[in-house]
Parts: sequence; C-alpha cells; structure tokens
Amino acid sequence: MALLSDVLQPGTLAECAAATVTLLAPAARFSLRAGEAEQAGLSAALGVELPARVGRRAAAGGTEALCLGPDEWLILAPKASAAGIAQACAAIYPEARHSMTEISDRELSVRIEGPGAAALLTLGCPRDIGSIATGEGRRTVFDGASVILWRDGDQEFRMDVWRSFAPHLVSLLRTGCAELAAE
Repeated sequence: MALLSDVLQPGTLAECAAATVTLLAPAARFSLRAGEAEQAGLSAALGVELPARVGRRAAAGGTEALCLGPDEWLILAPKASAAGIAQACAAIYPEARHSMTEISDRELSVRIEGPGAAALLTLGCPRDIGSIATGEGRRTVFDGASVILWRDGDQEFRMDVWRSFAPHLVSLLRTGCAELAAE
C-alpha cells in the first residue's frame, strides 16, 4: 500500500499504455450551501454561475462550481484565490445567507486519463462511468471511499478524495494500471 507521503507530491503516480494517473497540485476548495434566493448573489461574488442541476458544473476565470445537491456546490479554484473567494462571499453574507466552509486541506485531486481511463475507474467505482457526460461531475464512491468524480473529457477524469483515503485509492489505481498493462 502507498504511504501518505508517497501521494502528497504532485506528479505521475502510475502509468501504462491504457491510462496515466497523476496527482494534481493543491487547489482552493469550498463546500457551499445556499438557498435558491441566494444563488445569484453568490454567483456574482464567485465570478461563476452556480449550476442549478445536480451533476452540472460551470467554470469562469479559473474557478469551477459543481452542483452536488439542490442547495450544495463544490467550488474549486487556484490555491492563491482562496482568501479572495472567502472574502467575497463573506462580504455578501447579510444579503445572501449561506454556509461556506474551506475544505482545501481535506482532499487531493487525481487525474486519470488515457484510452483505458474509464476501464480503470470501474475497478472501484460502481457508477456507470459512461453515463457521466463530459463537463459534468458526480459524488460517488471508489472502493467504499467517498469521492467526487469529474469528467473533463472523453478519456479524462479527475477524482477528489479525502487525504486519509488517498493511499488506498492510489494503491488500487496503481494495481489497476498494472492489470491493464498485462492485458
């Protein structure tokens, strides 16, 4: 099993002809909860339109918003943007009550890409990977660990996983790459 220190450094974690698994650089992450009436004000503060449908996502100026529930979004942005995002949303709190929690240090993002990326994900994900359209994302599980799965392209995915589960997830993805390479 991979050690936590092995998966904390951005870079390639596993590679075969079918897929490459890469740990991405740290990002600013926020869990946002708000009612429908507050969404327009928060969208303006964030600089990105909060998507209204579960699974949809939007991006603008380096900030991404993924709708995880009727009143819940995951916000991702460059690490340097964290303070500005928090301040912008705090400034509109009196007019747009919401709950926003920075979760930047809770999770890591892994990119899985290549012609066998979807097959590699089926190793631990019970969800029909093909049902996730490019440009969408879903909350799901990977071998029992709660993850957020983003589909960035036909053969390109990102998976956000809690740091504590990262060694297990990376170990499974490495094993999967080895199995795909042996086929």
